[in-house]
Amino acid sequence: MPPLRSRHHGSRAHDGNRIRGARFHSPAASTGLGAIIRPLLPEEHKARETVQLIQLLVGMLVTFAALVLGLLTASAKTMFDTTNNDVRSYATAIIELDRAMRDYGADLDHARAAALVHGGGDREHLAARAASARHLSERRAIEGKRRQPREQRARRDLEPSQHDVRMLQPHDAYHRALATESALRFEQLIALRWKLVEEAHGSISYPFDRILVGWLLIIFLCFGLIVPRNALSLVTIMLGAVSIASAVLVILDLDTPFTGPIMIGSQPMRDALAYQSR
Repeated sequence: MPPLRSRHHGSRAHDGNRIRGARFHSPAASTGLGAIIRPLLPEEHKARETVQLIQLLVGMLVTFAALVLGLLTASAKTMFDTTNNDVRSYATAIIELDRAMRDYGADLDHARAAALVHGGGDREHLAARAASARHLSERRAIEGKRRQPREQRARRDLEPSQHDVRMLQPHDAYHRALATESALRFEQLIALRWKLVEEAHGSISYPFDRILVGWLLIIFLCFGLIVPRNALSLVTIMLGAVSIASAVLVILDLDTPFTGPIMIGSQPMRDALAYQSR
């Protein structure tokens, strides 16, 4: 089974890199296509009125695309920062829960060991959920079948430890306070974990992503049709296309904080696991 899982994740990463490459190069390719088509058009299509109409349309599309890109950048950055804070809160909750369980004594040693084992896979689980949410639409049915065992494990992995805490029978006020604190910490930990699982999906929908890329292709195709045929103009348009494509990639990477080049750091979770392992 491990080799199959490795091939599956490798194929998914390859698909993701291929899609990112297509998004990055498509605006520049669209500009080049427009520059190639322009000399082939009849002279009546190059009339001043036609060029002015194209410029008006491009101005409208550019304004609308700029507004959308600005809103998406702000939204994606806010979501990324929120998820980053939630990861830190989750790591803190792990430390606080482990401290309360450790102070309780030997009755919770088994629950602590189980929580340590399952907590180590949280980051991998969240990243897998995010990658699945961004996978190609034609593979969703297959991915759904593969995700079911993983999601069932996510629901079950902390339940035995939480059950052990709930079944405690403390014999004095000190242990009763620790048992109550441990139960509350467990509820907070599970709530934070499911919040992170949901945040790993990303908020930008698949169709809207394609529509936005389509707008940019139309804009740069129009640029290629009206740009003067000289090296400086073509280089400037190409640099603009690369810049806009980079901005789109940054937005999409920020929207999936556990996958891609821009990821949330794992140091808080490493610190929490190091504390548990002491």
